Amino acid sequence: MEYRVLGRTGMKVSNYCLGTGAFGSWGNTSEEECIQIVDAAIANGINFIDTADVYAAGGSEEIVGKALKGRRNEVVLATKVGMPMGTGLNQSGSSRLWIKNEVENSLRRLQTDHIDLYQLHRPDPETDIEETLGALTDLVQEGKIRYIGSSTFQAWQIAEAQGVSERRNLARLSSEQPPYSILNRSIELDVLEVARKYGMGVLVWSPLSGGLLTGKYSKGQTASSDSRAARFQGSILGNIVDPTREENRVKFEIINRLQELASEAGITLAHMAAAFTQAHPSITSTIVGPRTMEQLQGSLAGVDVRLSSDLLDAIDTIVAPGKTLDDLERGWIPNWMDTASRRRA
Repeated sequence: MEYRVLGRTGMKVSNYCLGTGAFGSWGNTSEEECIQIVDAAIANGINFIDTADVYAAGGSEEIVGKALKGRRNEVVLATKVGMPMGTGLNQSGSSRLWIKNEVENSLRRLQTDHIDLYQLHRPDPETDIEETLGALTDLVQEGKIRYIGSSTFQAWQIAEAQGVSERRNLARLSSEQPPYSILNRSIELDVLEVARKYGMGVLVWSPLSGGLLTGKYSKGQTASSDSRAARFQGSILGNIVDPTREENRVKFEIINRLQELASEAGITLAHMAAAFTQAHPSITSTIVGPRTMEQLQGSLAGVDVRLSSDLLDAIDTIVAPGKTLDDLERGWIPNWMDTASRRRA
């Protein structure tokens, strides 16, 4: 395991981060096994854990809190805010009202008095970024959070936030958490460069494209009942990996070519995919989100894999830098792409 500084914070984190989106009702309902996964991750050198309030409707945070009881300071703990947590009009977004309320809920579920990295889960078009940064600055000053970050922001939104922080002397974004994989390289166009310019750490999610780059899905075949495609059938998460979806045809053809490269290099496709994200100099940490102990062990087996320049060049010829094969993998549909926003009144 390697350890890198998260942006300019001086805080050292493992180059692989344990994602807990599959803890609880969204994946593994065995609390005992989830805690064992946390134990194993820490024992193998991972000191960075990422969760979110919305994962399993708070269930993931609760499990992480139990797993870290008595050893909270052994890890850098990150969570997120912004996704709907109920049907109330003010139970989502990035308003001062919601952030101030929801941080208390996350602290309670995590059984801690502070969060090391508090991230905005998605951009909130209805809230001025100055209001959001002001609320987060208050929480930093109160000692409830240490650093703030964003997740799946566009490059211009990151730059806007940095500018507001500088002008208003507010806490600044220390990290960005975007989706990134061989099949989804869009952040190479601008997000990674703007993060570099502002000295931000980058922790990437979905390095295996939702599981497609594990090789367990095959074109036209029905996914197994315990797969992500089956568990999230009909949703964006499920559609990304749905083997029967016609839009995935090109992806499966590409995956076959990538599998050949991995086999020639003597490594698994999954290990090549994760190592690919590690090869970019702007990436601080890659999030692995195991649902089972077996999946964690599979990820840990590849943490020392490094790709040669020749192999990286070969990948570039299959999926060009900056290219995305499926818009669903971007992780967010901008509000300005809604029909009403694209039609003159």
